[in-house]
Amino acid sequence: MMQLYPKNTIEALEFDKVRELLLQKCRTDAAREMANDIRFHTHIENAQRELLQTHEFKTILLTGDYFPNDFTRNISKEIKLLTIPGGVLSGEQLLSIQQLSITIKDVLAWFKRNNELFPTLYAITNGIEYEKQIVANISAVVDEMGIVRDTASKELVGIRADINRVRNEVRRVFDGVVRKLNKQGYLADISESFLNGRRTVAVLAEYKRIVKGILLGESDSQKTVFIEPAETTQLNNEIFMLERMEAREVHRILMQLTKDLSAFAPQIAAYYKLCGKFDFVRAKALLAVDMNGNMPGLSKYPGIHLEKAYHPLLYLHNKQAHKETIPLNLELSRKERILIISGPNAGGKTVSMKTIGLLQLMAQSGLLIPVSEKSVIGMFRRIMVQIGDTQSIEHELSTYSAHLKHMKYFMEYADGRTLFFIDELGSGSDPNLGGAFAEAIVEELARKQAFGVITTHYLNLKVMAGKVSGIINGAMAFDEEKLEPLYRLSIGKPGSSYTFAIAQRSELPEAVIARARKLTQREHFKLDRMLHQAEQQTVKLSDKQATLENLLKENERLKLHFIETTDKEKHRQNMETLRLQNKIKKEELEYLRDMERKFKQIIQDWKKAENKQEVIEAAENVLFRKKQINANAAAAKKSNKLYATVGGTPKVGDLIKNTVNHQVGTLEEIRDKKAIVRIGKMPFQVKLSEWVVVKKKKTDKTK
Repeated sequence: MMQLYPKNTIEALEFDKVRELLLQKCRTDAAREMANDIRFHTHIENAQRELLQTHEFKTILLTGDYFPNDFTRNISKEIKLLTIPGGVLSGEQLLSIQQLSITIKDVLAWFKRNNELFPTLYAITNGIEYEKQIVANISAVVDEMGIVRDTASKELVGIRADINRVRNEVRRVFDGVVRKLNKQGYLADISESFLNGRRTVAVLAEYKRIVKGILLGESDSQKTVFIEPAETTQLNNEIFMLERMEAREVHRILMQLTKDLSAFAPQIAAYYKLCGKFDFVRAKALLAVDMNGNMPGLSKYPGIHLEKAYHPLLYLHNKQAHKETIPLNLELSRKERILIISGPNAGGKTVSMKTIGLLQLMAQSGLLIPVSEKSVIGMFRRIMVQIGDTQSIEHELSTYSAHLKHMKYFMEYADGRTLFFIDELGSGSDPNLGGAFAEAIVEELARKQAFGVITTHYLNLKVMAGKVSGIINGAMAFDEEKLEPLYRLSIGKPGSSYTFAIAQRSELPEAVIARARKLTQREHFKLDRMLHQAEQQTVKLSDKQATLENLLKENERLKLHFIETTDKEKHRQNMETLRLQNKIKKEELEYLRDMERKFKQIIQDWKKAENKQEVIEAAENVLFRKKQINANAAAAKKSNKLYATVGGTPKVGDLIKNTVNHQVGTLEEIRDKKAIVRIGKMPFQVKLSEWVVVKKKKTDKTK
């Protein structure tokens, strides 16, 4: 179990706000209880397991798959009743247990289909088996509305049959009384009503002594009285007696069913806990989707490596406001354990420190964090925090005294598995003396091999990185031209406090600023100015780097656009070729249909004509077109002059000649009985049976 100091560490690092967001995602009381009791793991196996569970459920959410864990009712009281001798569950409570069991059945069936994809989630169901007898027992006794079935016992069947019989008799007798009184003119406009569960006739007040029966009430105006007819009184009493018998039998049946189910009480409790666990994991996954949380790598050794890390609450706030959030990159290792962050006020030092602490708490509690998946989180056993005002009225301690009291605890208990956070170390005292104490405290924490982050304005702490092993500097960037913070953390160098720049922004008189410069120690001012200049150069280089990255992105975009345009042009050319081929095929089809019609006409003319030769000549002119025949003959002569027939099976790359029109082309592709032949620059799909292999004849050079 992780040790936190002081007691308000969770609030100081704002983990309580993250937990509140998590609670809003929970649907069940069991999950809310788990969220309130969330633990910070110090063993890598536990943290790894919970992170993987959340990661796998996040995958389910993002893929849109349905996970059948819809049971959300709190049945802890029902489970407790199962363990109490003589306990009785109502029909509605029994339905809840039945729904819980069916949910478990659906969950186990879902994992049977998907257990290989989500092994860590599936492991949660270890030891859980669906007991069909629970559902069978409940279904045999109560229906879908939670009402005990007539068939639950022989006695209940008989009692309810008697109730129905007597009620029918009451209805028959009562209807006869109403008709009789209505004829006599004794009834009011409403004629009948129910009082205290008994059926009454509404009689005008002046006839109440005439109508026999029991007076059960009267209207507000006292003009109408409600009387149970004497003819139905005995029957109603009989119904009342039967209903009491029914209630006793129902109670007996429910008690027996509760007793039977008590044997399954441990399984039902396990079912309920399992549904709560899955709801808790679902809530963590939903929160991860909102804040773009990912699973970092884990290390059993202390250390932090963050890439593109965001403060989750700041990220959500800026996301809602459509604002950009600046990511944080840093690494704390055995060689560089303590980070000292300097820079101007309101520049983001405390936010950066809280980001590191909050992400550490989230990761060790099994919550996915908004970082690059290349990030690595180490395991720490204790976290110590000193952020904000530490003044204690109760113990009569000033801010600085309380600060030193906390530092005493830090130095006593810090070790190599401690992660600490100190905001404005040494503030609240004389700058020289406070700075000296702050330096001594940092040296001691470094000697203890502790990991930590410190924010400060003290120059002597900024120069410690070169003197004390394990300490590195970090600076919050500041735009001096615009006089505004950039909220970007740079590792490896200290930062200027921009005291005079901020004074100018605050429009202090120039004379006052100039006087302050003179009063400042020369060496002190010189060092701050050097930090100031170095930081501004870094800001300019960062801007140039950002510009270069944007140009590279634009170049990549143009490259992709060029490739896409080229592919489109190739596609257009292919489509144009296909269109032309289809046009040729269409013309061939129309020609064949025309020839078919003419051929039919020729057959009719042949049958009728006496001079058959004339018909034949006409047919030749129509079907073969002598000009075409002559053209084909000329083409054949020319083709035979240039090409010699080789014969054999055509292969891709061969020269082949059409046996009809004697055109020559190159065989490019064979598709079963068809082929693609390129004649000139145009490809055509043809029947391979109409083509023969040829080769070019050698030219007679001597001739």
